[in-house]
Amino acid sequence: MTPHPEHDDERGRIREAADRLLAGQATNSNGSLTIVALAAEAGVHRMALLKRHADLKNEFYERVRVETKQVPENERRLRETVTKLKRTISNQKKEIEELRQQVTRLALAGAVLTQTTGSSPPPTPAGGNVIPFHLPAT
Repeated sequence: MTPHPEHDDERGRIREAADRLLAGQATNSNGSLTIVALAAEAGVHRMALLKRHADLKNEFYERVRVETKQVPENERRLRETVTKLKRTISNQKKEIEELRQQVTRLALAGAVLTQTTGSSPPPTPAGGNVIPFHLPAT
């Protein structure tokens, strides 16, 4: 694949824009250390940056991490999402365990309630699919 002159120009503008953003001297963007600001600062479409110049995107995020000792915005948001999801999973595991215990208790209670004693006659159908419930004599 032969290099495209327009892409080389874009790459140069992206690198220059990254330098300006990291120096705090933004001229065409809000100065945030994000891909959106980098694309605006370089005068390229964000998708061009993400698709054609993914290596420069990664390079920019690495420079943000190293030069400013900051976690890039997208990584920070992902970390927050992971933390929330872990909390949700933990809560759901607790709820599932509580529900399993409740099912066991209800099954035991049902067994006790339906257990017939030797002196009680077996229930007779009262018509259709209804069976009368008789409490065992105590």
